[in-house]
Amino acid sequence: MGEEENVKPTIVIGHKNPDTDSICSAICYAQLKEALTGEKYVACRAGRINPETKYVLDTFGVEPPQRMDSLEPTVSDVQYRTVRGIKRTMSLKRAWKYMRDNALPTLAVLDDNNHLEGVLTQGDIARFYIEDQDANALAEAHTSYQNIVDVLGGTLVVGDPDGDFSQGKVVVAAANPDVMEDYINEHDLVILGNRYESQLCSIEMKAGCIVIGLDSKVSKTIQKLAREANCAIIATPLDTYTCSKLINQAVPVSHIMRKNRLITFRENDLVSEVKAVVSKKRIRYFPILNDSGQYVGMISQRNLLDMEKQKVILVDHNEKDQAAEGIRSTEIVEIIDHHRIDSVETNNPIYFRNQPLGCTATIVALMYQENQIAISPTIAGLLCSAILSDTLMFRSPTCTMLDDRMAKILAKTAGIDITAHAEAMFNAGAQLGERSPDELFHMDYKCFHAKTRSLAVAQITSVSGSELHALKSKMISYMTELLPSSGLDMMFLMMTNIIGESTELLFVGKRTEEIVAAAFGEPADEHSIVLSGVVSRKKQLMAPLMTAIEDFV
Repeated sequence: MGEEENVKPTIVIGHKNPDTDSICSAICYAQLKEALTGEKYVACRAGRINPETKYVLDTFGVEPPQRMDSLEPTVSDVQYRTVRGIKRTMSLKRAWKYMRDNALPTLAVLDDNNHLEGVLTQGDIARFYIEDQDANALAEAHTSYQNIVDVLGGTLVVGDPDGDFSQGKVVVAAANPDVMEDYINEHDLVILGNRYESQLCSIEMKAGCIVIGLDSKVSKTIQKLAREANCAIIATPLDTYTCSKLINQAVPVSHIMRKNRLITFRENDLVSEVKAVVSKKRIRYFPILNDSGQYVGMISQRNLLDMEKQKVILVDHNEKDQAAEGIRSTEIVEIIDHHRIDSVETNNPIYFRNQPLGCTATIVALMYQENQIAISPTIAGLLCSAILSDTLMFRSPTCTMLDDRMAKILAKTAGIDITAHAEAMFNAGAQLGERSPDELFHMDYKCFHAKTRSLAVAQITSVSGSELHALKSKMISYMTELLPSSGLDMMFLMMTNIIGESTELLFVGKRTEEIVAAAFGEPADEHSIVLSGVVSRKKQLMAPLMTAIEDFV
């Protein structure tokens, strides 16, 4: 058995705590890439879906993308060998042949429920033949007669086909019968030839089994006496030398397999953690188990070293701090975004499209048009919804004429009324009072860095100023309580009134009151400031805020 053919699809994913643009752009761009290349692209999301986005997906009958909070590769992402395991009763001969035919240095020994019982390596078999000269090995291993018959290419003439040889030693009867009596004991397995006297002597000495070689005919008298004495008879075409050389290959693998301190890994184990373990071991292959503890295959150090990195396309972000965990372990192949450019590092040249537009979905829609790929009503509805969301129905200063024009074209294709649809979207995202402070704060949440300071800036929007005002005190309390354990220096929350086109900015953290006052040129209260005309985090808030923070650091 070789390694599974497993061509990984490219992941298309937006930022953490995704908004409507992040989700819809990922879905639509994945479909565009599939149409252009014929290859597999999968839209994913790095967090839960907010109520507004859920409304949009439900409206157009689209399933949410797969959630993927971490892109850190796990064992399931590695092309490990799906090697079939063996049973503990299999003979060493059969196990060795299976290893040889399939170039497998290690086998998993499994029970009837596919759970791991032990591990067998070629080295284990070699050590058994080199080191174990004990004539009792066959009995100690409770070797089945079926295994012995198979190894010797013979026939069970007398005896229980399901029985086993579990007492005595292996004896080669090369002497006269009167001498044999001195070294054949009860229950022994005796290898002999076609001499009637030797066969009779072995039975009379209460041997447990006799192996008769050279294709010799077993007389009916010997068969009758053997049955009466409960002595099995195996007939084989091999000579006594070959029989004595091969017979230990009938030992079941359970006799020599390693059962204790086995090193195994689960499919969901991180590759980085697995590498740290295997690099310290002189073992070539390790069993892989699924969540139920069942065996699924073998992984080697070479599998880990040859692992192909997951290909990823980032949409609606390019800052690694905003990307899903583990982004550094992937291969970023494209970025489609409308935000400021961060210090992005890639191993190879990539396609990077960044335009100063109000929404990533506008860029995606342009790419459909440029490549002459028809936009379906469903795709049009998703793209239009994203534009309306990100531009706050064209009220945001980030909105351009192109965003406005594209949204109207898409609305016509989708068969929706822009005003009615936007109001329904915003209302779905409203009813903020029913949600916990934690849910509200992380609905649209991004982290940033300014010199040595780390900060989070969240935003909640509503068409109702009174609804936002009612949240003020509990959100300040929540942020104050959360900050010490968050690992952040400062927290900001934009409470944006879409209709009133204003934001009340809440803040907690050392010197934040001074920083906000300096950023916007007007005095601030202890934890808040009202910013008239400010609705955009990207264009109106972050630039003056980051400048002020850097001046105070």
